[in-house]
Amino acid sequence: MPVKPALTIHTGDITHLSTAEQFDHAAQLLAGLNITELHTVPGEHDVTDGPGAEYFSRFGQASDNKGYYSFDHNGVHFIALVNVMHFKPNGLGALGDDQLAWLKADLKGRSSSTPIVVFAHMPMWTIYQPWGWGTGDAGEAMDALKRFGSVTVLNGHIHQIVSKVEGNITFHTARSTAFPQPTAGNGAGPVPLVVPSDQLAKMLGVTRIEIMQHPLHATLADTTLA
Repeated sequence: MPVKPALTIHTGDITHLSTAEQFDHAAQLLAGLNITELHTVPGEHDVTDGPGAEYFSRFGQASDNKGYYSFDHNGVHFIALVNVMHFKPNGLGALGDDQLAWLKADLKGRSSSTPIVVFAHMPMWTIYQPWGWGTGDAGEAMDALKRFGSVTVLNGHIHQIVSKVEGNITFHTARSTAFPQPTAGNGAGPVPLVVPSDQLAKMLGVTRIEIMQHPLHATLADTTLA
């Protein structure tokens, strides 16, 4: 039998229009996956009603309906951040003062040798501001994470692989499982690309991360749906 992944993360946009029917359909699809543990954050398409009532009724327990939370798994500290609750079309995401204060408190007292994995929907560095591909106050969050020896930051939103490394922090925005988008600045805006059907699966995919503790190191592997 296939080995189930130790942990599965969904970086948001579980639905497209935040309707109850779409969340019900997503739940059916997720239930059919070969996974053991699922953690989520909302994307802007999951909170189109403003407060995200449907999303939080299904996925809010982990965060006490705040959207952001943390947990530990196999010696790795995972931090889920929400940067879409104040999202505006073509505007940068935001964490807000309350979430930033919570993050600093969550990290306080933790050993700098603790591997950290952060996941959010919108990129945690500014990839392309005219299209809103970034989080305006992410710099303050990154300052709180700089002392850790291995930090991996995972995001969705732009539906393509874009990565960079700053010190011990690796930023990685992965492919989506639907709606490929153009590269930054290429075209009128961040709208779904129309591609030949035989090419679509090559533009969609998932990312796997493996954390090694001795020596402290994170490895990312991207695979397509083809």
